[in-house]
Amino acid sequence: MKIFDDIFHWNGYGGKFNLAAGRCRLRLFDLSKDESQTVAQLKPIIAVVSDLPGDCLSAPKKVSLRACISHVATTIVHRFKVDHQRMVLIEYYPRKTYGKDAEKFIPEKYDQVDLQWHGDKALFPNWRPLQAPLLDTVRTLVANHP
Repeated sequence: MKIFDDIFHWNGYGGKFNLAAGRCRLRLFDLSKDESQTVAQLKPIIAVVSDLPGDCLSAPKKVSLRACISHVATTIVHRFKVDHQRMVLIEYYPRKTYGKDAEKFIPEKYDQVDLQWHGDKALFPNWRPLQAPLLDTVRTLVANHP
């Protein structure tokens, strides 16, 4: 079921300048390989991406995941030989606490990224909150792969 769970690097643009290169956490799952699934999924490939803590913009050429999500999606499809029509791309933001005694928090957030594909390139991302029942499935996957 799990295809990949590690730091994912993507190359940037501009040849040796490698502009907009970056890295993120990628958890890639194939629900069609899970024998416990009782319902067939139209899009069984689940890609959950998230920024690395403190990594965003920490180096001169690095950019946030959100800024490069189309390029990241294209790279995932090419590198793992995934059919983009069978993949759901999700940006995950874990719960963050802040304040003097960590008494305040920003709740975790799951955004589904809808992309328009032109040939083998992803373009024009559109973010929307992930809805149940897929939200429940993704929460379980993320909880089992912290």
